[in-house]
Amino acid sequence: MPAPERPYRPDQPIVAEIAGGAVVIHPDGSRLCLLHYAAEDRWALPKGHVDPGESLEAAARREVHEETGLAEVVLGAEIAEVHYRFYDARRARNVYKIAVYFLARASETQLRPEAIFDRAEWVGLADARARVPFETDRTVLDAAARALATVPPVPGSFGREK
Repeated sequence: MPAPERPYRPDQPIVAEIAGGAVVIHPDGSRLCLLHYAAEDRWALPKGHVDPGESLEAAARREVHEETGLAEVVLGAEIAEVHYRFYDARRARNVYKIAVYFLARASETQLRPEAIFDRAEWVGLADARARVPFETDRTVLDAAARALATVPPVPGSFGREK
């Protein structure tokens, strides 16, 4: 899937944004959650802005719950930090985004996506890599694969329970 066109515009104002997200693993350990943005026709991992005074972990948990409907998620270790910039035409400004991702495991399987998504699916890693349009998302998925290769195969456990 080609990346949407959102070129950076050096002649426009810029704001910095920090986001927390997660690669959410299915309870059986074989798949992960992807969300499809209806308006942009693109697949993505759950993530969103960090509210003032909120930790990255709390933001990741909140965003996973809001975007996927999953309430029972064990958040594990931080696995990736990515940076990118784009022009947000709706706000007439550039955005420099820092997104920090955690590995997470769901204990439930029914996805109930937020209204901005037209679907949510549990997919395999190779399928996820093929669906996401941005190289930064593939970087996060690769980091998740490396982390999963070193995690004990105990359902719901990532070495630190929260």
